[in-house]
Parts: sequence; C-alpha cells; structure tokens
Amino acid sequence: MNRLRNLFAIPELRKRLLFTLILLAIYRLGVHVSVPGVNAENLSAALKRGGGGLFDVVDLFSGGAFKKFSVFALGIAPYITASIVLQLMGAVVPYLENLQKKEGEAGRQKINQWTRYLTVFLAFVQGMGIASLAQSQNAPGLEVVTSSMSPTAFRLLAAFTLSVGTLFVMWIGEQITERGIGNGISLLIFAGIVAGLPQAVTTLTVMISQSLRNAPNVPPPGIFILLIAAMIVVLLAVVLVENAYRRIPIHYARRADSAGMSSQRSSYMPLKLNTAGVMPVIFASSVIFFPATIAQFTRWEWLAKVAAYLSPQTHFWIYTPVFVGVVIFFAFFYTSIVFNPDETAENMKRSGGYIPGIRPGKETSIFMDSILSKLTFVGAIYLALVSLVPLLITNNIQGLNFYFGGTSLLIVVGVAMDSAAQLESLLVMRRYDGFLEKGRIRGRSTRRGEA
Repeated sequence: MNRLRNLFAIPELRKRLLFTLILLAIYRLGVHVSVPGVNAENLSAALKRGGGGLFDVVDLFSGGAFKKFSVFALGIAPYITASIVLQLMGAVVPYLENLQKKEGEAGRQKINQWTRYLTVFLAFVQGMGIASLAQSQNAPGLEVVTSSMSPTAFRLLAAFTLSVGTLFVMWIGEQITERGIGNGISLLIFAGIVAGLPQAVTTLTVMISQSLRNAPNVPPPGIFILLIAAMIVVLLAVVLVENAYRRIPIHYARRADSAGMSSQRSSYMPLKLNTAGVMPVIFASSVIFFPATIAQFTRWEWLAKVAAYLSPQTHFWIYTPVFVGVVIFFAFFYTSIVFNPDETAENMKRSGGYIPGIRPGKETSIFMDSILSKLTFVGAIYLALVSLVPLLITNNIQGLNFYFGGTSLLIVVGVAMDSAAQLESLLVMRRYDGFLEKGRIRGRSTRRGEA
C-alpha cells in the first residue's frame, strides 16, 4: 500500500495517471456512440449468425465497438496498418530510407505526417467497406440500416464518421504516450480487451455451472479445467519470456581518467527474446481471416473454400502450420524494424565499443544479426504456441474463442508489464521505492544495455 500511495505523492505522476484514466474513459464512452442510421443490435445479431473470423478479431481489439457500429468501430487499426506500410516501403524506397536514417527528427516528423495522411485514406476506404457490409445484412424484420438516405449517401456519411473517429482515437493514443503513462496505442487495445472480460468471465461461470449439472450441449467439466490450466500456464510463460533477454558483453577502449590512469568500461546489450511483441500474432490473425472477409462480399466459391480450410474451428490442423508460418514471417519483419544491427554496430564502433573476440564494424553486425535471428525464431515459436494452445481447447467452447485465447493474454500481460516498468522508473528516478523489494521490473520495450 505504501508503494501505491507513492504513485499519488508525486504531483507530476499523479497528473499523468489522472490524464491517462480520463482519456481512457472518454475512449470507452465513445465506443457506445453508434453511427447515425444504424441499428447496432440488429447488426450484432446478423454478424453473430454469420460466424466469427476477422469480425471477432476486430471487435475484440476495438473493445466491442465494431459490432456496435460505433464511431470508434475501426479503432486504431488503420493507424497501425499505415505505420507498417510506410515502414515496409522504407526498406525498398531510397527516399523514405534516407528520411528514416539520415534526416533525424525532421525526417521522422515528415514520416509521421505521411502516416496520418495514409491513416485517413485507409480509414475512409475501410469505412466504406463496413457501411456496405451493414447494408448487406439487411433482412425482412431485421433492418440493420434504418437511415432514409440513399445507399451512396449513407456509405459516404458512415465512412466520414468512422474516419473522424479513427483520427480522434489516434490523437488519444498519442496524447497518452506523450503526457500520460505507458504506450497510448497499446493501452487503447488493452482497454478494449479488458472491457469485455467481465462478460466473458460471467459466460464462462454459467457454462461451468451448467457443465457440473450435466446440461445438454455443454462440454464436460474436464474441458473447462484444461482451459483454466492452459490460461495459467500461458500467463506464467508470458511473464517469463517477456522478461527473457540475451546479454551481449560490450567493452570500451581504455581511456585516461583525471588521475592519469587508464580505465576500461564494460557493459552489456540485452537482446529481447521476443523483440516483436504481440503484433505478429495480431496481423497473422488478420491476414489468415482476410479471405473469409472477402468471400462474404463476393460470390467466388474458390475463395470460400480457401477460407473454410483456414478456419481454426473446422480445420485446426491445416490452420496451425499456416498460422505458425505467418507469425514467423511477421516476427522477423517487426524485429528488422525495431532493431538494426548495422546501425547499432556502427554506433558502437564510433563510441569505441566492441564485443570481445569480434571485430568492430561489419563482423559485429553479422554477429548480432545471427544472435537476433535465433532469438526471433524462438520468440516466434513461443508466440505461436501461446496463441494456439488455448485455441485448441476453446474450439470445444463456443463464445470464448478470443477473450480466453493466448492473444488476449499476451496483450493484457505485456501492456501491464510495460506500464508497471514505466511507473517503476518514474518512482525510482524520484528516489521513491518501486513496486519490488529487490530488482526492477523490465518492460518489453527495453532495447538498450545498462552499465
């Protein structure tokens, strides 16, 4: 309690906490504001009849805003997609590569500006698609779109409303990152998942009570025991692996101190086992469910068959290797964005640092890239296993596929650890005791070594 009390003893930290909580509350209020001319209850019922797939994934990360056709239905997804597209283009377009590496802060600001422009475009296009989806769900006695406007006018209005909502969510995330506690984008996704957990826990409790009474169409109690055990194992695995890192020793050239004696400084560079975080799992799920989404808007039978084979509910053992392969791809892709061995080796060479037994420069870059590749592969396998083990069990429990899956636990635990690590740092900087008696909380965002 003394450590929690210290959070409010520092005026600056107290303001940051209150600022973060207020913006998160505004975000959650906006989730319940639907786009004009839409019956959110009928849309949710129609999408539920159509099955899960990408819609369940999007609805999970938007905190239930998607199936309510809220003004925040798109959430932060267009902004994340725009950021990834520009990062990917930076690897093939020389001009963008120069902005990222040579222009410094001015180049980063220009890329951020282009990211916002691309976010607006993607949000508008996706808004048009969601509006068309809502219109296609109309049925006699179950009207989803109740607006008297023409179909084209409704789609334009909905796309404009959803685009403005996405920009507002993006602004909230940036403000939390700059003036609040933790990473704003991650906290928004975290808040969306946590908001749905009470209802999911209630549903699970009801199912367990029905199972104990041997109710029909309910899995046996053993399935629920396996689910709870898997969640505990996943929780422990996430905490352990997200704090796991490989220490690379670094020595610096001897330098003369004020007494005229030479001294040698040593430190280490920690390379995270899971450098990419949870983003590979999020985008792997979106990519795999993308054919099912397109199939609902078209009459292509071959695409519907592909989507059926990629469904974890019907063809789990076909879905598994595809999912693992896509997760590995995105893990390496994100790691290459977060950590650049060439740049790190060059900076180390300029500062007089070297890895014992490795020549500075190119050989140092090759050495770090080799270690990072091995760590990334192990981290990708860990992400895939954590996501698939609970899914294998929840296939037998309808209605709990995502809220009790490994992806949700990864996000919730990871973001909580990052936020706790930042609070710990702020407390220690001001000479207050942290949350732990011994040691420090290490967040996933730790990238550099310490003396």
